[in-house]
Amino acid sequence: MTGVTIKAKDRDVIVQALQAGVVPRTGLAHVQVGRVVEVSALVQDVDRIVDGGSAVRFIIGEYGAGKTFFLNLVRSIALEKRCVTMHADLGPERRIFASAGQARSLYQEAVRNLATRAKPEGGALQSIVERFISECMKEATPEKGVETIVEQRLAGLQDMLGGYDYATVLKAYWRGSQEENETLKANAIRWLRGEYARKTEARADLGVRTIIEDSTVYDSIKLLSGFVRIAGYAGLVVMFDEMVNIYKLQNVEARTKNYEQLLRITNDLLQGHVEGLGFLFGGTPEFLMDSRRGVYSYAALQGRLQENPFAKPGMIDVAGPVIRLQSLTTEDLYLLLEKIRAIFALGKADEYLVPDEALIAFMQHCSQQVGEAYFRTPRNTIRRFVQLLSVLQQNPGQDWRQLLGDIKVEKDQEELSITDADGGEDDDELASITL
Repeated sequence: MTGVTIKAKDRDVIVQALQAGVVPRTGLAHVQVGRVVEVSALVQDVDRIVDGGSAVRFIIGEYGAGKTFFLNLVRSIALEKRCVTMHADLGPERRIFASAGQARSLYQEAVRNLATRAKPEGGALQSIVERFISECMKEATPEKGVETIVEQRLAGLQDMLGGYDYATVLKAYWRGSQEENETLKANAIRWLRGEYARKTEARADLGVRTIIEDSTVYDSIKLLSGFVRIAGYAGLVVMFDEMVNIYKLQNVEARTKNYEQLLRITNDLLQGHVEGLGFLFGGTPEFLMDSRRGVYSYAALQGRLQENPFAKPGMIDVAGPVIRLQSLTTEDLYLLLEKIRAIFALGKADEYLVPDEALIAFMQHCSQQVGEAYFRTPRNTIRRFVQLLSVLQQNPGQDWRQLLGDIKVEKDQEELSITDADGGEDDDELASITL
């Protein structure tokens, strides 16, 4: 990590997030370690989406194993490859399928988080619409007005459910721009966000007969993926995390309906029925494998997602839809601690708060206190190390050995098989932290 310059603003964001046990919104490159094979597989998925294909992945890991960070890392890769991304967490009021507004609520949250490379923090829907309208204006001629161009460019969507009204809404946005009618523009964006609850209201405001509702959420996402490609982007990558909330549903019928929708999505994407669209689902092993309430309780989905029987424990197989996040190695964790230490020092080696000896001692401390779990779900371990550095930073002169309980570092412990970040190739590899 020596020689790497880190801005104070990025450091503060990263440290604050790690201390809270959540994923940093920025600066992911500063905390990437391990899982090169898994990330490479997802990079190939994104490339396939960019080429007009489709992909679906179930990212499976224990609580704290790094699912959210992994999804965010893939999200940043997709943005760099000119894709549009959207993401949301499932919860009691957000589901893949519902009949009381929960599915529409999931769609609304995902669209609020719609992001492009120019607007990575979300809220990109209106800028995408503006880009599309601008391109239509450039293409328009006295013989072919903007509304005609809009219809022509969206002709491929009109055979899809809701496709005709999509064109109607975008033409309404164009008229609002020409007439400086901000209400009309806002109504158009409101429809695209799925915020209309009644068809009569949407028809009065925009002249459309349909709205985005629970039963059409997946079809609306497919429409959106087609639209962003027409608007000049490479594709759409959708990420739904906390899928364990489907597993937690008490009502059997509700769980079954959600699994049926998952099956529909999985079949569409695996069979290549959709172009330029990818889905990533983040969940726990229980969500996937529980034969009574999990995905495997639905026989058709189990058949699609059952893992390779030849991939024995400890072996990696990323060819199928399911990717299990592997535990960190000793080298991965050591490199991660190095990176966190460098972040605190803004990349300046002469300002490190602890020496290399302290990193090994801290790992030994965690091994004794937590055991093997600190490799599998190291979120608390990372939090503890950040807290240690925070105390040392705020209390100059404090001995790190005392804070660790005077742990003695054995001679053989110093000789762990560790590749130094400055001397090896790990720093250059695309990888991910586990949080």
